[in-house]
Formats: sequence, C-alpha cells, structure tokens
Amino acid sequence: MIRIKEVETKKEQKQFIDLPLELYKDCPYYVPPLYGDEKGMFKKSFIYNDCCDIVNYIAYDGDRPVGRIQGIIQRAYNEKNNEKRVRFTRFDSVNNKEVAAKLFGAVESWAVEKGMDTACGPLSFSDLEREGMLVEGFDEMSTFETQYNYEYIPKLVESLGYEKEVDWTESKIYPPAEDDGTMKKMADFVMKRYKLHFGEAKNIDDFIDKYGDQFFGLIDKGYENLYGTVPFTEPMKKEIIKSFKLIVDTKHVAIILDENDRAVCIGICFPSISKAVQKSQGKLTPAALVRLLKAIKNPNIIDLGLIAVEPEYLNHGVPAVVSAEILRMLKEDGIEYADTNLNLETNASIQNMWKRFTEVKYKRYRAYVKRLVK
Repeated sequence: MIRIKEVETKKEQKQFIDLPLELYKDCPYYVPPLYGDEKGMFKKSFIYNDCCDIVNYIAYDGDRPVGRIQGIIQRAYNEKNNEKRVRFTRFDSVNNKEVAAKLFGAVESWAVEKGMDTACGPLSFSDLEREGMLVEGFDEMSTFETQYNYEYIPKLVESLGYEKEVDWTESKIYPPAEDDGTMKKMADFVMKRYKLHFGEAKNIDDFIDKYGDQFFGLIDKGYENLYGTVPFTEPMKKEIIKSFKLIVDTKHVAIILDENDRAVCIGICFPSISKAVQKSQGKLTPAALVRLLKAIKNPNIIDLGLIAVEPEYLNHGVPAVVSAEILRMLKEDGIEYADTNLNLETNASIQNMWKRFTEVKYKRYRAYVKRLVK
C-alpha cells in the first residue's frame, strides 16, 4: 500500500534528497545537483523562506521510499502576476501511477487549502534554478544546470490532467561551417556606432565589485516578462554571487557598457561540470573538487548561463556582439561546443541568435499546468 508522508524529520530529509540518487544510480545521463545545496533547503536560514511557502512529500511502499515531490507557493511571483499558483518540482518516482497520483494529490490539496487555484511546473524557487521536464532527448547527458528524468515521468504527469503550458529547447552550437568574419565585422560595427565597450575585470571578485549591481538590475529588466521569473532579493543576490565564484572564469564573462559605463548587455558562460559532479553524486569530496577545478580551468564544453540585454538595445544589434564573443570563446579557447541550456521556444530574440552558428537542437523541456479550482 502506498502512503504519503510530509517530510519532517532529519531522516526523512535525507530520504527526500537521496531518492533521485537511488532512482538514477544506473543512468549515465543524470547529473545531480550539489548535495549541500539540497540540504540547504531544509535550513531555517534558507534564502527563499521569506518569499515562498514550501512543502515536501515522500511516497512509501511499506518502508521503502518510492517517490517524492516538492510544492512551492512563490508569493513574489503570484503578487507580481496577480495569480494564485502553486509550483511543483523535484518530482521523482518509480513508474507507478498510484505513486504519482498520491504525491500530486497531496501537493494540490495543500495548495487549495492555502487559496491557490492553479498548479504548474516543474518550476523551482526562481528561474535561475532547474526548471522544466525533459520530454525529448532522454539519451543525452544533462548539463549541471538542467534536470534529467526518465521517459515515463512526463507520461505520469500527463495522465493526471496536466497539459503543456510552455516548452524550452536546448541546443549544441558550433562555429559556423564557413566563417567569413561577418559576425566579427557586425559586432565591431555595432560597438562603434553606439559607442559601446567591454567592461574589464582582473578576476571574478573585481567583476562583482565593479558591475554587481548593474548585473542584477539588467537581468531583472531583461527577464522581467519571461515565463516564471521572479525579482531578485538581496539574499538571492548573495547566493548567486557565491555560486558564481565557485565556477565562473572572467574569460567566459562579457559585459558591454555604453559611453557612460552603463551596462547594456551581460553574457555569462559556465564550464561544463556535469561529469565532475556526477561521479560523486553531487557531493564535494576531495576527488570531486579536483575534477571540478580541472573542468573549470580547462573546459572542453561551455554551458551558456545568462544573456540579458537592455530592451532598448535589442534592436540595435547588440545580440550580434554576444554571438561574436561566444564564437571567439569557441575558437580561441579550444571549446568543442557550447550548450545553450534552456531557451524558451517563444523567445525569438534568443532563438534567432543561434542561427548564426551550426546549431543542433537536441533536447526539449516542458512546463505543465492544471486548473485546480473551477
């Protein structure tokens, strides 16, 4: 008999975190999040406690954990959009509809009791975390920034009345087959015409000191109308900075400034650390740290993290400058390819950027929605 239990004890917290590690232990495509970050969700000091209501459930078959799910009421998002939504995320389960139905039923009941009328997801606390459910590309390794799931998982979700709300695509981008220098010439023209220049920094700490405030302001503005986004809080900014310091190299960061040193565009790439954290199941063991440092210093794949453009410059050719910088990284740093991570299929600006490269779309992720109160 399947029973559902809300996570309360330390033992249950560990079972909640460990469940996907067990479920995907023989899967070569699954890349876990950092174990310490998952543990941090259960601390009183967790940065999203001030803007979110959170609940976690585990499904048991006897005493064996067979599924889990997290429900999030992102109050900042709901207030911004005048909605009453609950987000589901961290849904991992054996291939059993009863397990799925009882887990989702628990989150839905909890949400309705709190006045919510719609469920959506997978979406986490903010759009800078893992989101979306894999629906195409099950035989490809995840990036560190994206979530993997088995092929039966979306089928379970759809069987419970959830329907597509939006999709993201993910691509591998390579240098164009024939590069005649057009991209570089276009970038140089845009920089000169609008009196733009690149911001400089000695290291990532120097970059944050010089451009940190503008960086977050530009992302808030550039991402404001995109699906699932929430405004930054000060604790969120500090957490993001801490994460960036761990894996970002200034040679894979570009910030474009106008003649008054105002940021008009930011682009950040991360070295691929998927294999580095996969072997240790997301735990930062001494061996994992060695692999991590090696991947950061000499990456052969880069993951595109953030690209944000001041709205007034979107039609001024600034995306072409970012494209030229990515091409430079691919050529000068000996990178095999760049992974775009998740791009909204409705975001024409970002989708059009990759037409300048040799692009291979190879994954698709989906956010689902279900009306709870009619």
